[in-house]
Amino acid sequence: MIHADATPRRHRPRDTELVPRALVRAVGALVLSVLALVTLYRLTDRPVIAAPPQGDIAVERSVILSGDLSGAASVTAPDGRPIAELGPEEGGFVSGVWRVIRRERINHRVPLDGPVTLLGHRSGRVSIHDPATGWSADLMGFGADNARAFARLLAQPEGGQ
Repeated sequence: MIHADATPRRHRPRDTELVPRALVRAVGALVLSVLALVTLYRLTDRPVIAAPPQGDIAVERSVILSGDLSGAASVTAPDGRPIAELGPEEGGFVSGVWRVIRRERINHRVPLDGPVTLLGHRSGRVSIHDPATGWSADLMGFGADNARAFARLLAQPEGGQ
């Protein structure tokens, strides 16, 4: 026979706050402040001041990237000569960048198979630029190991691994 407990469950009183009201107001004020600053910035057409330092370009290389969801990536020269075939272990970031470029090209309605430009700066930074869409990224923002993957592609001779 099942016995039901006759004592009622105790609930937290309804007037107890899960998140203090002052904290909710402070976060709301922060969000509104950021929104106001961004709106002011956009309306006054102020120049970008938080961009990473570019420096002079030391080396530049046009490559065609391709990849798949497993993380494997293929890098070739614009004339079709192979530069690198990367397996899922070493090509994950390269394949991820390829997916971003592919999405940008789909959004801009441009051909998916055009070359991108890898740029090695004298400061040691590495960046990538897609001339078809204008998209670019400073690869140091993704960590030194990921930037090094593209730096190796800059230094690698065509046809080599």
